[in-house]
Amino acid sequence: MIGRWALAPAEGGGAWLVPLGADARPAGAVLREPDLVEAVRARLPEVTRWVWRSTAELAPRLLAAGVRVERCYDIEAAELLLLGHEGRLGEPRSAAAAWARLRRGPVPPDPPPRAAEPGSQSSLFEPQAGTDVPFEGLLEVYAEQQRRHDAAGEPGRMRLLTASESAGMLVAAEMHAAGLPWRADVHRALLDELLGERYAGGGEPRRLAELADQVSEAFGRRVRPDLPADVVKAFTRAGFQVRSTRRWELEEIDHPAVAPLIEYKKLYRIWTAHGWSWLQDWVRDGRFRPEYLPGGTVSGRWTTNGGGALQIPRVIRGAVVADEGWRLVVADADQMEPRVLAAISRDRGLMEVAGHDDDLYKVLSDRAFSGDRAQAKLALLGAIYGQTSGDGLKNLAALRRRFPQAVAYVDDAARAGEEGRLVRTWLGRTSPPAAGSEDGGGEAGIPQESGEAASGDGEFTPGYASTNARARGRFTRNFVVQGSAADWALLMLAALRSATSGMRAELVFFQHDEVIVHCPREEAADVAVAIREAGELAGRIAFGRTPVRFPFTTATVERYSDAK
Repeated sequence: MIGRWALAPAEGGGAWLVPLGADARPAGAVLREPDLVEAVRARLPEVTRWVWRSTAELAPRLLAAGVRVERCYDIEAAELLLLGHEGRLGEPRSAAAAWARLRRGPVPPDPPPRAAEPGSQSSLFEPQAGTDVPFEGLLEVYAEQQRRHDAAGEPGRMRLLTASESAGMLVAAEMHAAGLPWRADVHRALLDELLGERYAGGGEPRRLAELADQVSEAFGRRVRPDLPADVVKAFTRAGFQVRSTRRWELEEIDHPAVAPLIEYKKLYRIWTAHGWSWLQDWVRDGRFRPEYLPGGTVSGRWTTNGGGALQIPRVIRGAVVADEGWRLVVADADQMEPRVLAAISRDRGLMEVAGHDDDLYKVLSDRAFSGDRAQAKLALLGAIYGQTSGDGLKNLAALRRRFPQAVAYVDDAARAGEEGRLVRTWLGRTSPPAAGSEDGGGEAGIPQESGEAASGDGEFTPGYASTNARARGRFTRNFVVQGSAADWALLMLAALRSATSGMRAELVFFQHDEVIVHCPREEAADVAVAIREAGELAGRIAFGRTPVRFPFTTATVERYSDAK
């Protein structure tokens, strides 16, 4: 039995498909089936992995017909990762572009990013113009990608990365199909309570208008609180020098405009980002269905295309309500990034600290900071995020004495970034090349017990690496941890998806350290266990057998807002 098949849509709703051998080449005749969905359905028992151009193109079509595939290989997702590994992040990543490179022909640009259309969410995953490639071209690209995996310094890790990214694409498609349960009536009631009634003509609701009047009254002149430049100018006239209207800066000022201004800003964000217009556009039939984009940032963290799903204000989460007889199992990974640092650095002391389900910062403070949890947290996060001046420098010195290998790991990543070299996550996701460098100047070699791997991450857009060496160093210092955490999260999602495949439970939400499963009440306890086990399994698959634990804080609730 051949378990791997390549698949591509054909005209008229049909499909091209062919079995693939161990050499990634066709192991039989190319077949032309009249119905793509039925072609997949008929082969579900024998196919262990489908190879296709884009999960976003095919998975929604299959899911709409009730067909769920267990595994896939997403050629375009793999192309992006492989280009990055080769120091070519920013080059076109479509299958058509990859095929053109193979033929040494002109490489077409990737289609421009498509804006989500909330009014017609069923079309979010339709293929875009300019992405077509013939079936034989797709097969050539796939075979060449397997050769490129073999050429990678850590081919086993790189294959695991592309497999987990493909699994993430399936999870994203299924979360879109399931949708996050959303009570429009509860949302409207929350908006009415927070913002007051709406006025005709679409102007600001009553509460915002009242707060705007209070701000103007405090300044003694008309000030638009929604215009930062207007607010800064008003404070300057009142004798206060401010650089921005950020909350932390405003709270330092003793002026009667501050309180209504801060309240206005909070409510204004809710009105513009999750107000009545958002509700009308994005919630259909009791579900919010954003388009999730795995690997939407260079670190591997997810983003969404429209809808603001990853920035749902806590007060609005009260509208996320489980169906009758169902529950939401909300799970947060506890101190995920410090635990990942322990695993990837192989620092014995930090692995021992991270080898417990207890509060990691409390354990760390008892070992190295005289019981001061706040200082321990600042020190560890400072090492990861590059806050190494002032008290941060003193804390880092204490951390370095106690956990030298962990601090050296992120220091080496920062130094590599400052020198313009490429850095990689544990599995091989690669940072963008430094500006003006064609290949990134080599790799950051960070010794590991199993060989050598490089590191890297922060949140730069591909092709826009910083020209400032110190800024790039901070970026790559964080990249190694944040990106490796994103690698772990992909494996956790894949494991959780597999563990719940025989249940009615549905994955309905994910952001980098939080997952929500919507399930019948009687399945909630099993889902909570599955989440914990998925986290531990992901740790073993990603980082090998280490003492490090990856616990979750889990709450089973009817409303998302009830999860603490």
